[in-house]
Parts: sequence; structure tokens; C-alpha cells
Amino acid sequence: SSGINAEYGGRNGYVSATKEVIAGARYLIAGLEKIPGVEVMGNPQVSCVAWTSDTFNIYNMSSDLSAKGWNLHLLQFPAGIHIQLTKRNLMQDTLDKLLSDIRDSAALQMSRPNEEATGAAAMYGMAAKIPDRSIVDDIAKEFWRLYYSTINNNNNNSL
Repeated sequence: SSGINAEYGGRNGYVSATKEVIAGARYLIAGLEKIPGVEVMGNPQVSCVAWTSDTFNIYNMSSDLSAKGWNLHLLQFPAGIHIQLTKRNLMQDTLDKLLSDIRDSAALQMSRPNEEATGAAAMYGMAAKIPDRSIVDDIAKEFWRLYYSTINNNNNNSL
């Protein structure tokens, strides 16, 4: 495709970029494996790396990392955090900063392992505990309906 040719310099450039992403993932995995209280989920092979903890509430780490400016993604069943590495976000200094922030957060979380999650991460974690999973779809649809609603209920005018 012309997009691949323009951005990566053809097939060779694309293959080179893919190798860089995989190397970045392996670098991140090796760093995560050295952090007490953090466990890499599965055996990541390409660009998606996820981690969890059996020691502390992983959603607290997510909130902490979000406060430090990281935009990471949460998982349920089991609870975890993941990042999709791309050529744009895998620079070594970025990965070193992420690992440093994860290390600092893990130390903080291990000092308070039983603390309940708060904020958006708590809502995500709480949704995982709903015993009747059939209502999750209805709740999500209602959330998005309200989120995209253009009606201002205070004066019935469109926004």
C-alpha cells in the first residue's frame, strides 16, 4: 500500500519498523519482570504488553500512571493494564520513563496493598464485579447515549 511506502520506505522499511516494535516490547517485558509486585500477563510475542499484580490493586497503579500523563488501557478478567507499542511510542527513553513510573507506582501500591481503587479505574474494576453480566451491555449503551446526547436538560436547547 502507498501508506506503507510513504511512511516506512517500502517493505524493507516496514520490516525494519516491525523489528523495532518487537525489540521495544521485549525491552519493556524485561523491565517489567524486574519490578516487584508486577507480573507480565501471558507471553507477549509482538507489540501488545500487559501486566497485572497479585500483590496490590492494579487499578490503583493505572490511576497513578494516568496522573503522571500515561494513557494506558485497562483489562478485566483478569484485571490488568496494557500498552500497544508502535514505532511512535517505543523510543527507549520513553520506555525507560514508563518503566521508572511503573516501578515507583508499584512501590507505592505495595506499601498499601489493600487500598480500594478510586476514580475512573475504580468504575472499570467495579464493572468487572457485576454478577449479572447481561446488564453490562445495557449500561454501556446508556452511558454512550448520554455521552453523545446534544440536549441540554437545563433549558431544552441544543448545545
